[in-house]
Amino acid sequence: MKVGVSRVVGSVAAVAVVAGLSACGGSSGSGGSSDQAVVTVWMYPVIADEKAATTYWTQIEKDFEAANSGIDLRIEQQPWANRDQKLATAFSGGKGPDVLLLGPDQIPQFVTSGSLEPVDKVLDADKDKFLPGALDALKVDGKLYAVPIYHTVTTTVYNKKLLAKAGITKPPETWDEIKAAVPKFKQAGVATLDYSASPEASLNLSFYPLLWQAGGKVFADDGKSVAFNQAPGVEALTFLKGLYDDGGIPKSALSNANVVADQALGKQQVAMGFTNTLIDAKTVAASWGAANVVVGVPLENKKRVGFGLPGGLAVNAGSKDVDAAEKFLGFMTQPKQEISLATASNFLSPRTDAPVPAADEQAKKFEEALQYAYSGEVNPAARQVMTLLSVEIQAVLTGKKTPQEALDAAAKQSNDLLSRQR
Repeated sequence: MKVGVSRVVGSVAAVAVVAGLSACGGSSGSGGSSDQAVVTVWMYPVIADEKAATTYWTQIEKDFEAANSGIDLRIEQQPWANRDQKLATAFSGGKGPDVLLLGPDQIPQFVTSGSLEPVDKVLDADKDKFLPGALDALKVDGKLYAVPIYHTVTTTVYNKKLLAKAGITKPPETWDEIKAAVPKFKQAGVATLDYSASPEASLNLSFYPLLWQAGGKVFADDGKSVAFNQAPGVEALTFLKGLYDDGGIPKSALSNANVVADQALGKQQVAMGFTNTLIDAKTVAASWGAANVVVGVPLENKKRVGFGLPGGLAVNAGSKDVDAAEKFLGFMTQPKQEISLATASNFLSPRTDAPVPAADEQAKKFEEALQYAYSGEVNPAARQVMTLLSVEIQAVLTGKKTPQEALDAAAKQSNDLLSRQR
């Protein structure tokens, strides 16, 4: 680590890294001494507060280098925005970091392109100490391509004051209960359910949980075609359209991109959200008052399921020092680091032997929701399919297409895409 120079850089500087890195890893060419291995890490805003994130990752650099004197660790913070495109550009140009943070639906495309190194051996001694679902979500064809360093979970958050204003004593937990609540909330002057319909919003935090609750799937079992245009998908999109038309979902949903503070939920214009994190709950507590925040279980239709996934550290197959990169993975998956990161980020630990003590009742509710968490279906085209489907969902909400027409149109485009990738 260079004395006096922080390598936990901000997002503006990080953008330049994509274009400016001539190669990943290496020794003396990146500013380290000639006998040191340089390991670069692309990290994202897992810790939402920028100052807290800088403090945390700077300390991780120091602690890791103290334990590994021959390695110069450089953690570079990247923005969430456009991360897939930036990673694809970096990989295709033979550039990029040695280590990077990925989610399950990102991994298959980079495995297909030969950009990732299998990392099974990093957890050889400890794999039975992790949530099985966390490891399975980060595998492709039975090989582990990222090690889990935190686990997210989303669930419902209700505004107690708005529930009371509408005369509702039991928070809606099922689709039928939500539909029944719409006129009551409408009479109280608010919408019922928060939703993010912007094409920039992740479907993992909007439509997909509804699809899964209806018993549906994004992809067919063989991964060679999509399945979202079958009966469960139509049921989910019909439910969504009905709520929107009846005023159960605010019109601002069309431009909402998974944001809470400055959107309808945070502004108390809607009574409940259904894909919210613990950070979201703490954010709205500041404006609602902590006593008005009620955390529930994920919604249920045919199934009770919510979105949640592990965040994993992967190794660039083009790294000049895979061994050094894997040492950082091993360091971050130890109990001390798993607990410290989960505590700093308000997420959960994927290690069963290193749980994060619930700081309050809200945190305990999110921990209980983990049993319903589903990370989705891995597929190399997952992100591209999401983009195609998002546009068609907008067409339904704005009345341009019926749910079946829109899902069939997205399915045709998606299946054409999948056929070209075989």
